[in-house]
Amino acid sequence: MSRPSSLTPAPDATVPGPHASAPPPGTELGEHYDGCFGCGEDLENGLRLRTRVGEGVSVDTEFVVGTGHQGAPGLAHGGLLSCAFDEALGALGYLLHQPAVTARLETDFRRPVPVGSTLYIHAWCTGVEGRKIFARATGRLDAPDGPVAVEAASLFIAVGFEHFVSHGRAEDVERAMANPDVVKAARAFEVNP
Repeated sequence: MSRPSSLTPAPDATVPGPHASAPPPGTELGEHYDGCFGCGEDLENGLRLRTRVGEGVSVDTEFVVGTGHQGAPGLAHGGLLSCAFDEALGALGYLLHQPAVTARLETDFRRPVPVGSTLYIHAWCTGVEGRKIFARATGRLDAPDGPVAVEAASLFIAVGFEHFVSHGRAEDVERAMANPDVVKAARAFEVNP
């Protein structure tokens, strides 16, 4: 019997709780790597997402849509919205204490997201099957209970640290590993394809 979607976990999949060392709800996660387009502070037109830990294995992320994020005049670029969702969904791996990479991301655009608005993204884990981590997210306009603008479903694959060392650009990997803040050095390799 086939499942309705490759982004839907099997009925017997585990819906995990956060890892014992995960930060408590309400904690702001901060940037996982200063060079990250999604959450880093140093890139001029980066998304500069802000993410807080939610209940269970969930996060709440805010994306303030700026002028540099446009696709059509005055509207957020759909690819950048997908990027914001990828970043929010990827943060769930940190709560599971499991580095993971994006295998599949499906994004449904429900309404336009104007420049100057804030997109409130709530992401949560829907199940884990072996190395597969399934998750969903909803993005609402201008308030956590505002109208739904974007929805997403994803599949991440758990990987080891060696994935990032083997595939990342050497000078960036070395710079991240040299960070004297051990937590930030480890978080730099938390999620990426």
